[in-house]
Amino acid sequence: MIEKKLRDEITKLVKREVVPALGCTEPAAVSLCVAKATEMLGNLPDKIFVKLSANMLKNAMGVGIPGTGMIGLPIAIALGALIGKSELGLEALRDVDAEAVERGRRYIDEERIVISLDEEAPSVLYIDVTVVNALDQARAIIAGSHTNFVYEAINDNVILDRRDTLGGTASAADNGSDPVLTLAKVYEYAMETPLDEISFIMEAKKLNTAAARLALDHDYGHSLGATIRRSGVRYFGDTVLEHMISNTSAACDARMGGAQIAVMSNSGSGNQGITCTMPVVTFAEESGADEEHTVRALMLSHLTSIYIKQSLGKLSALCGCVVASTGASSGIVYLMGGGYNEICSAVKNMVANLTGMICDGAKPSCSMKISSGVSTALMSALMAMNGKCVSSAEGIVCDDVDETIRNLTSIGREAMRPTDKWVLHIMTHKC
Repeated sequence: MIEKKLRDEITKLVKREVVPALGCTEPAAVSLCVAKATEMLGNLPDKIFVKLSANMLKNAMGVGIPGTGMIGLPIAIALGALIGKSELGLEALRDVDAEAVERGRRYIDEERIVISLDEEAPSVLYIDVTVVNALDQARAIIAGSHTNFVYEAINDNVILDRRDTLGGTASAADNGSDPVLTLAKVYEYAMETPLDEISFIMEAKKLNTAAARLALDHDYGHSLGATIRRSGVRYFGDTVLEHMISNTSAACDARMGGAQIAVMSNSGSGNQGITCTMPVVTFAEESGADEEHTVRALMLSHLTSIYIKQSLGKLSALCGCVVASTGASSGIVYLMGGGYNEICSAVKNMVANLTGMICDGAKPSCSMKISSGVSTALMSALMAMNGKCVSSAEGIVCDDVDETIRNLTSIGREAMRPTDKWVLHIMTHKC
């Protein structure tokens, strides 16, 4: 039995990493940082200067901002100053309405916003906001994770300065205090923790299912989920796979298309939270799983993703759906009746297949990548349940599952850095 102290530490970790988010978490974090700086200033800024790390800029350029019908950073920044509330975290723009959007458009047209790339940013997730008026200026910095403030100051009065915590791949918010996980510990926690201590994970089902249902009935993003649901039966059949893909991609359609609805995120990403949740929820419903099995499968999926992100980092050149769909595959194996050995096999199968999928920013077409991850999750689970596992003689897979995961994350964190830079170059130099 996993000891209570470790159990409590893991629970705290999950509750910090699995949280509601309104819209894409990168522009949401920028809105949050602008809101905090504006609150310190005390009135609407005359000018806003925003410096972002390359990964933040990449992930915030092409995504819809909830409730606005607009795309990208300028409206997220303007609304952060106009109506943002920092106490709401990644839901800082919860109160957006048509009047606020119109004020935001005027604010942008008045050229009050300056956005730049910080090539010397000390963290891949870095937001540095300075707001000014005729008399004062305020500055706020978020780094390491999407809600982690490391610096706050009004004029020369420094309120908070934790910039010395930056560095490495871990979240600055972790500060080295998080439990050291292995896949075995993840499995043990998900299987052995009393149900009442982990049932909070069902909120992910509630929020992300609501997002999927919204997009299945409306036109958001590329409407991939609705398209598959309406037209895909001829090709996919009325199958569990079709339901998993359409439900998961629909929730992503809503989120990336700017629907004003919160989703449950994982490790700072709404798309990762959706991908950890919807394939597992759909498979559980289709297979008639009871609440306990659904809860444990969801926890296994989400915590597996958190574990992989611990060594990958919040943002990287590797698409987050690779990580999240690996978590989902673990949860599906459990719902199929598999144990730890089968879950290890499924993880290895996922790594053998999806490693190398690039992240080229948050955008409506993320639903297509998520769909690839979902179908691979089911395929990897089926292979594992039939005793089939990619061997250590093949590619980057090792006999040890944790070493296999480290191989995956080292490629995404280190080897793909030049890829990340070139992706951003392409994105910022397109005709």
